[in-house]
Amino acid sequence: MVLSTLRRAGHFPSLVAAFVYFDVSFMVWMLLGALGPYVAADLDLSAAQKGLMVAAPLLGGAAFRLLLGGLADRLGCCRVGMSALGLTAVPLAWGALAGGSYWQVLGMGALLGIAGASFTVALPLASGWYPPEHQGLALGVVGAGNSGTLIAALAGPRLAEHVGWHGVFAIALIPLGLAFLVFTALAREPRRRGTPSRPLALVGDPEAQRLAGLYAVTFGGFVGLVAYLPIYFVDRFGLAKVAAATLAAACAGSGSLLRPAGGLLGDRVGGAAVLAGVFGFAALAAVGVAVAPNLGATVALIALLVAALGVGNGAVFQIVPQRFPADVGSITGLVGAAGGVGGFLLPFALGSLRHLTGSFAPGFLLFAAVAVVARLALPARRPIDRTDRPVEVAA
Repeated sequence: MVLSTLRRAGHFPSLVAAFVYFDVSFMVWMLLGALGPYVAADLDLSAAQKGLMVAAPLLGGAAFRLLLGGLADRLGCCRVGMSALGLTAVPLAWGALAGGSYWQVLGMGALLGIAGASFTVALPLASGWYPPEHQGLALGVVGAGNSGTLIAALAGPRLAEHVGWHGVFAIALIPLGLAFLVFTALAREPRRRGTPSRPLALVGDPEAQRLAGLYAVTFGGFVGLVAYLPIYFVDRFGLAKVAAATLAAACAGSGSLLRPAGGLLGDRVGGAAVLAGVFGFAALAAVGVAVAPNLGATVALIALLVAALGVGNGAVFQIVPQRFPADVGSITGLVGAAGGVGGFLLPFALGSLRHLTGSFAPGFLLFAAVAVVARLALPARRPIDRTDRPVEVAA
């Protein structure tokens, strides 16, 4: 039913191309986090250094999202997408051939942000082909490319046991090349919906700022936590690296698979209403993780937390194309950059607070407090969804 609707309503091959591009790119973006325990053992890193290492690709993604989002609006999603896929090979080759010091790993991680910026190309490509009533579902399907996290978490550590973490970076060039071929064959440039604004002009827009803040919590929480989970499970519970990665993948799957549900719910009841429930539930789950007494309870609570954040990601991007139809690439870049910054801050905070206090609990309590603030901010503002006011096209 869902697939037949998407086939009829827009250009389905471009939707497939956007999903493949985002899925493989997300896998590459999360690869350093999945291999974190191996890199940390190889370089003998401290808790704070581990947190910064995992956070580096997320901060790089924030920077590149601003750049690629504006370029996608002006040069076209197809050209920018093919260029970004080609450039993503650079940090993979660096990791395969070098990356023997902590500073090299940080530099390589920052360049992996090119893959993280795929979001700002894949979503405008899909959005441009679908009408407003199907935006949430279409973008939710593309956003399910978050499942690239599962590939990185499941395959990366298992391959590293045989070929080392450098070898995994070399192997990752294969699916990247296949994604380039699929994207080139299937993606078609959508019709523009008005004249795009200057990307920096959106920074001062109050609604763009609100959306960025919301996404910093939902996506930042999702991607930052998922990237850090392999190290978290190894350091807190003493699990073997492969077992830790498997649990991390199981937790990540809940958020990836439920992202389309967030978009679909947003289409029906409004993104703001969905977000109100998401933030309240996420705060409770984060407190639960902080005080969980054993591995089983911790895994269950983290899976629920990640699931809620996945729904929240879909809800935010149900709103985005409704509010900024002529600037989907630029606003996706801005909002996505905020998500990347949020993703950088979470593992950095978890690692730093663990280094200072010897416990992960303060980091999760801090995240719970941030979710509460986001939840309390929603009722104080007008609902941010397409029923709020007529869509305006930037001139």
